[in-house]
Amino acid sequence: MESQESQDAPDGPGVDRAFICASFNQDTTSLSVGTKTGYQLFSVTAVDKLDCIHEGECPDVYIVERLFSSSLVVVVSLSMPRRMNVYHFKKGTEICNYSYSNNILSVRLNRQRLVVCLEESVYIHNIKDMKLLKTLLNTPINPTGLCALSVNHSNSYLAYPGSATIGEITVYDANNLSTLTLIQAHDSPLAALTFNASGTKLASASEKGTVIRVFNVPEGQRLFEFRRGMKRYVSISSLSFSADAQFLCASSNTETVHIFKLEQHSPSQDEESPTWSTYVGKMFTAASTYLPTQVSNMMHQDRAFATVRLNMFGLKNICALATIQKLPRLLVASSDGCLYIYNVDPQDGGECVLVQKHRLFDSSEEQVEQKEEENLEDVAQQQASQSYAATVALPSTPPSSTTLMGYSEDGGAQKGEVFPEHEFAEGPVCLDDENEFPPFGNQSN
Repeated sequence: MESQESQDAPDGPGVDRAFICASFNQDTTSLSVGTKTGYQLFSVTAVDKLDCIHEGECPDVYIVERLFSSSLVVVVSLSMPRRMNVYHFKKGTEICNYSYSNNILSVRLNRQRLVVCLEESVYIHNIKDMKLLKTLLNTPINPTGLCALSVNHSNSYLAYPGSATIGEITVYDANNLSTLTLIQAHDSPLAALTFNASGTKLASASEKGTVIRVFNVPEGQRLFEFRRGMKRYVSISSLSFSADAQFLCASSNTETVHIFKLEQHSPSQDEESPTWSTYVGKMFTAASTYLPTQVSNMMHQDRAFATVRLNMFGLKNICALATIQKLPRLLVASSDGCLYIYNVDPQDGGECVLVQKHRLFDSSEEQVEQKEEENLEDVAQQQASQSYAATVALPSTPPSSTTLMGYSEDGGAQKGEVFPEHEFAEGPVCLDDENEFPPFGNQSN
């Protein structure tokens, strides 16, 4: 599952100065990390080793998203925060680029759609040719660019805040370009959103960070409610389902990562195997009918099935659940520049065990200086045969000053609305690796 990026990490003790952002790809087989000097793509298909698939040079990368295990990668730099570049990193070529009227806050993608979120608008592209299909204008103010896109391209559901003051979720069909439903999820503004792999479940958390809810999609009915803790003002940094949607993990700015189990409690099972906990649970259920609604709701909220105690506090991180070497694992990428891998017991839960810690990169000044010297030595060779790093480092051509017509919520052209400036791909986007991206033929009108 794709996990939310960790941006604007605090510049304090334990924070790696090179680290800016991190994101897992859609099936949690790859980790993308943005740094002060570029970005790196890592394979996370093994526990004992962390292979760097690719390393690109570009200053201050704060968004980097890879499409599954393909060669397509989206990069946004703080030096040009309104410009999105889409690359084929194995060829070292740029597929296309888009410039928008405001800073890009997040990018989400699946095999059908590419979604760009700005503070008050959302742009939906067809990923096969990168053409703009729809612009959702005047969306509620969304300063963090919070949104989630189903990785299941057969539905391509998009979720984003429907309000800036309460936890309302707008669920949008990015394939048919129509609004599906509005979900009243929380009393406070939203802080995190994620879909399961099939796009049939949507998890959310508010800025309070104490309760996590799961809804079915597209109906929007509440399925589960979990209590992360009693503390207030906890910032949820990421939510992620397991591939089978049986588990949901949540990380925050505290030292604890919670894993919840999505299971319906059957009354018949409780009767067949009565236990002390079952008896006490029935007592609480009966007593809750006489208590205030707020207290009653707390009694019906499930607690964490498993937890992880991190050796850090206050650092931003992202978490994801994955099956690595046939065993369930929890992955935590932190702004301290490390990837932590934990074993998860799917039967009994409890405290997860740390099995591996990987350093993502060495951010020391000596390493940076050494890298710069190596780059200078290779200038002549790079000019003869441009590498991907050199391609990204080339000065960008200034965007066209032409203002084009855009698209409104109803799909019609509206005078005065700005259409993103762009350079279209010369042809349909079709990556060389046949298994990593669906083949796409020429379109005919």
